[in-house]
Amino acid sequence: MKEDNIMLEIKNLKVYFPVTRGLFKTEIGEVKAVDKVSFFIRGGETLGLVGESGCGKTTLGRAIIRIVDPTDGEIIYASRNLTSNGGIKRVDICRLKDEELRIIRREISMIFQDPYSSLNPRMTVADIIGEPLKIHGIKKKERKDRIVRLLETVGLKAIHMNRYPHEFSGGQRQRIGIARALALEPRMIIADEPVSALDVSIQAQILNLLEDLQKEFNLTYLFISHNLAVVEHIGHRIAVMYLGNIVEAAESRNLYREPLHPYTEALLSSIPIPEPDYKRERILLEGGIPSPLNPPLGCRFHTRCKYAVKDCSEIEPVLEELKHGHWVACIRAKELKLQGVKIE
Repeated sequence: MKEDNIMLEIKNLKVYFPVTRGLFKTEIGEVKAVDKVSFFIRGGETLGLVGESGCGKTTLGRAIIRIVDPTDGEIIYASRNLTSNGGIKRVDICRLKDEELRIIRREISMIFQDPYSSLNPRMTVADIIGEPLKIHGIKKKERKDRIVRLLETVGLKAIHMNRYPHEFSGGQRQRIGIARALALEPRMIIADEPVSALDVSIQAQILNLLEDLQKEFNLTYLFISHNLAVVEHIGHRIAVMYLGNIVEAAESRNLYREPLHPYTEALLSSIPIPEPDYKRERILLEGGIPSPLNPPLGCRFHTRCKYAVKDCSEIEPVLEELKHGHWVACIRAKELKLQGVKIE
């Protein structure tokens, strides 16, 4: 793996939110939404980030572009716009000041989960897509031309630019959100559950659109989802997140066929396989996700894991590369034989 091919590298990232009580806002604890997370994304690939609701996926995505500020750690990004010679400059996004952060936000943009609440109902499509262009100083004539091109790129028409969000279907609204994300010609897009609020038939259209855009513009994606079946369609590599931690990361095919972490095995067992004769065990996790305000000691998954032993509640596992390109945080990973799923 060449160092200069890594576009984004996250090292021991923490995002904690203080919990306060009383009139004087006395701090009584911290919600550990993201806790010591590390991973990397290569240029031009799609990393799928999956996990149950509440595990910290969205917070992690927003921390990358500083919608929320990280508590600790590093977010190393290989920027082109911060150099004058067309080369690469590696910067820690956590420590950028206002103007440098503004430049980085031209290179990294975001598609939000809900196409209904993420578009301002009082703004026309032209205003929604043109807002980032206006903020970054693009002149009015160029803005209009670029808005038309963007609409056509995502499968809409120029006549749509003067309409309002309520005049569109959910799939069309998400296309508008994608056009907005593309407005400043980013190199990387963080897609936060971009199809979870859409009908299944429309999900496939949006996923195909994202794949086509990646090929056309050489985009890099962080694709956040709770649905492993969706991520399998688009992800080159997958990172599995549980209660603020990355518990497994691998090439997509390897993770589906040979999971190394019990949580991944449980998630995979819920994927529907369209073959009547294909038999496998459905794994039902007991209980809910523990509170990030007071996570369990040792392995955070041990309270729901059917393979847990005494050491699991005492030893905190570290994310280590057990096989080439396959990382896992489980003290029993070498001895367990877990159930994968059949994929084409």
